[in-house]
Amino acid sequence: QVQLVESGGGLVQAGGSLRVSCTVSGRTFSNYLMGWFRQSPGKEREFVAAITWSTGSTFYADSVKGRFTISRDNFKNTISLQMNSLKPEDTAVYYCAAARWGGIVGVTSFTRYDYWGQGTQVTVSS
Repeated sequence: QVQLVESGGGLVQAGGSLRVSCTVSGRTFSNYLMGWFRQSPGKEREFVAAITWSTGSTFYADSVKGRFTISRDNFKNTISLQMNSLKPEDTAVYYCAAARWGGIVGVTSFTRYDYWGQGTQVTVSS
């Protein structure tokens, strides 16, 4: 079993920055695919970014490309999402997710992922 715990959400003004992190524990996950998704009220959960733990390959939704950066820290077993130039439409609950199979097929689909964190709220005020 893998446990994911998010942290770092909060309230920020438009144009500001915020960093959310996900601490991973449990069984070996060095070949996992790690992702960030977000969900706002009345909307479906949507893909934000993903990274392969083994190679560090990254993937981004078009809506966040150039503003968000996903990274991993092998020593701290942490995945982070640095969010810059935040917009009110980035407001959502952000979820960390892990997929046992580290392949890159379907990285944007939430059905691809096996484990989920509890989520952390990010609110961007205008």
